[in-house]
Amino acid sequence: MIISKITRQKELNDRYNIFTIKQGKEVYAFSVDEAVLVKYQLQKGMELDSLLLNEIQYTDEIRKGYHMAVRYLAKVKRTEMEVRKHLLAKMENESFVSEVMMKLKDMKFIDDEDYAFSYVRTQRNTTIKGPESIKRELKEKGVQMELIERAMEEFAYEDQLQSAQKVMVKFLTGKKKDSKKILLQKLEQTLVRKGYTTAIIQEVKRMPEILEMDSDELENIRIHGEKARRKFAKFTGYEFTQKMKQFLYRKGFSMDLIEQYLDEIENEM
Repeated sequence: MIISKITRQKELNDRYNIFTIKQGKEVYAFSVDEAVLVKYQLQKGMELDSLLLNEIQYTDEIRKGYHMAVRYLAKVKRTEMEVRKHLLAKMENESFVSEVMMKLKDMKFIDDEDYAFSYVRTQRNTTIKGPESIKRELKEKGVQMELIERAMEEFAYEDQLQSAQKVMVKFLTGKKKDSKKILLQKLEQTLVRKGYTTAIIQEVKRMPEILEMDSDELENIRIHGEKARRKFAKFTGYEFTQKMKQFLYRKGFSMDLIEQYLDEIENEM
């Protein structure tokens, strides 16, 4: 194979089309990256044997994969698994992908350890996610558990507690009319979904905002009790009392508080 012409591509200025003569006609043979063109000193009249041609095309595939990966990494950091998946979806030969990955790691374009530490710091500073959620997300991105555990040292226990407190304050906004029991159950479910540990959740339950809820319980049962009184207005005596008890107990109020409230409305009547 003898090169008859080399032209620059219109769409990609750093790629060149290589032409050869076949059956007396000039035909397109393949294209290469500019760095490959320079490396192999490709020029008009140069003869290419099959061994050299294979080497050139292999080198060019690696260059294409490398540029593809760099563009993928341009806007945001990625893990090794994310980059590998991206390349496998676009490159046919897995050995090319492995070669590109080695080059990227040598150039420090991908570094799962650095990624894990950076990810934990970002999540700690910009979100109210708990540690378990962050760990789960890193694992889904293919980061090894050993690296995850080391990176999680960036998220100190005090920081976790502070983030959990923010979750609690946000959750309680506009919800304090419910019974303390119901609120605590829902708050715990929310904290678990956010990825907080049992130890953190128990600490949150002892915070002043939670302890102060005891003083609101009587007022809250009155609010729910008024709704129940309207609902069961057609009942009297024992039946009315039982209906009220069942309703308020399902709302999470203690039996002692329910008895106190029922005594209160009995005195009113």
